[in-house]
Amino acid sequence: MTTPIAVPDTQERWSPRLWGTLLVLCAAMFLDALDVSMVGVALPSIATDLGLSTSTLQWIVSGYILGYGGLLLLGGRAADLLGRRRVFLIALAVFALASLLGGLVDSGPLLIASRFIKGLSAAFTAPAGLSIITTTFREGPQRNRALSIYTTCAATGFSMGLVLSGLLTEVSWRLTMLLPAPIALIALIAGVKLIPRSSREDSGKGYDLPGAVTGTLSMLLLVFTVVQAPEAGWTSARTLLSFLATAALLTVFTTIERRSAHPLIRLGVLRSGSQIRANLGAAFFFGSYVGFQFLVTQYMQSLLGWSALQTALAFLPAGALVALSSTKIGSVVDRFGTPRVIATGFSLLVIAYALFLRIDLSPSYAAVILPSMLLLGAACALVFPSLNIQATNGVEDHEQGMVSGLLNTSIQVGGAIFLAVVTAVVTAGGDTGRSPQQVLDSFRPGLVVVTVVAAGGLLITLTGLRTRRRQDSVLVARSAPRREPYQLGEAAPPLVGTAGSEAGRAGREAAATPPREADR
Repeated sequence: MTTPIAVPDTQERWSPRLWGTLLVLCAAMFLDALDVSMVGVALPSIATDLGLSTSTLQWIVSGYILGYGGLLLLGGRAADLLGRRRVFLIALAVFALASLLGGLVDSGPLLIASRFIKGLSAAFTAPAGLSIITTTFREGPQRNRALSIYTTCAATGFSMGLVLSGLLTEVSWRLTMLLPAPIALIALIAGVKLIPRSSREDSGKGYDLPGAVTGTLSMLLLVFTVVQAPEAGWTSARTLLSFLATAALLTVFTTIERRSAHPLIRLGVLRSGSQIRANLGAAFFFGSYVGFQFLVTQYMQSLLGWSALQTALAFLPAGALVALSSTKIGSVVDRFGTPRVIATGFSLLVIAYALFLRIDLSPSYAAVILPSMLLLGAACALVFPSLNIQATNGVEDHEQGMVSGLLNTSIQVGGAIFLAVVTAVVTAGGDTGRSPQQVLDSFRPGLVVVTVVAAGGLLITLTGLRTRRRQDSVLVARSAPRREPYQLGEAAPPLVGTAGSEAGRAGREAAATPPREADR
């Protein structure tokens, strides 16, 4: 049995094993982002080799999104109920096997199936990994530092995936599918040795199976509907009926959660202003970025005639800036607090997208494209770690998986929705018989939509600048501060602040506790 890790109060000295645990979790997050970015560049080669149509080809991407976005809520709660270490390691093993399968198949349906399985496994590794971090590192400077490193690995993986896919696809698209397998296997072996065992939540009254079924089905249907809407038509009977069915399932799910003794999502968490802002901010942030990357990739390759590798290198400054700033963001959040840091990041994001509107058919990279990439990198470095910190602060350990799954669901659903909107705007005028200038002109409304989405995220964040910590601390469950270092082997403290007299007690405790700078 693995010995629990006692985390010191200072952030200067982390034990080798603690660093090892963090690196294993970072490796899984890195693989998730790496896999998403690599497949996009390889799609043309896959279509040629397997003889796939455009409609079938898009499901290689959509299949992953469907499995990932549809099962994140279940994955987050499973980590709480079944044990974070167990869920993380099993899902990581499935990810490695699915990667191996994806590189060996010879048919489109099997490749799509392998992508769905990879998305499904990522839906369990992402919230489990995040909740392991938030329960291993004490809330405050050391957790902020760990989360900044963790989330930076996602951005680095995404940037490196673009470059690696450009190189590997020159040899064979199968290498882009196979590359994650050995990395996942190494992380799995290290995780078995390093990740400490965690206590499981007492579920003596049973699991919320009805909530798990209706919640998973509603997310799967929502993601499926959004992905298919541009092709089927946003006002088609099929799309409207799918949205109606999704609303009905979500209504049933909400009713079940309100009555369940062990809900998949404790709805009281959603009454917290900081939680709402974190989840909406994540959806707007990732949705704008995915839409921007989609447009820029099409612009560089279709209009400018750049190769996949040249396009990847154009994004490299953004990824490099994120990687270089990984160890500094935690201290920035400690000093200024998450709302200010997120607002600053969103401001840079809006400027980056707005500057890119200057593009033409023969742009200067240094004068037009590079400034946007540098601002984009700075924005990602500030926003993504801060959103994770804001979503997990003040939440009891036995609910960290739940809020982690909720945050990742917001990211994936936001990405799917806003990418579909951007795609619909760009293709509104048709795809054939247009001159290069007309194609460029069709991209500009999409870039405007991306900029507006980022501005919407900024406005959401600005509403939290005047919110007092005392108001949210009553609604987000938390216990009194502990004097001794937390260990994963300890039982979770009792939940407070849920309703009635308990909420009043939590409010009195919060009022008596001076707010930390990062919570203001």
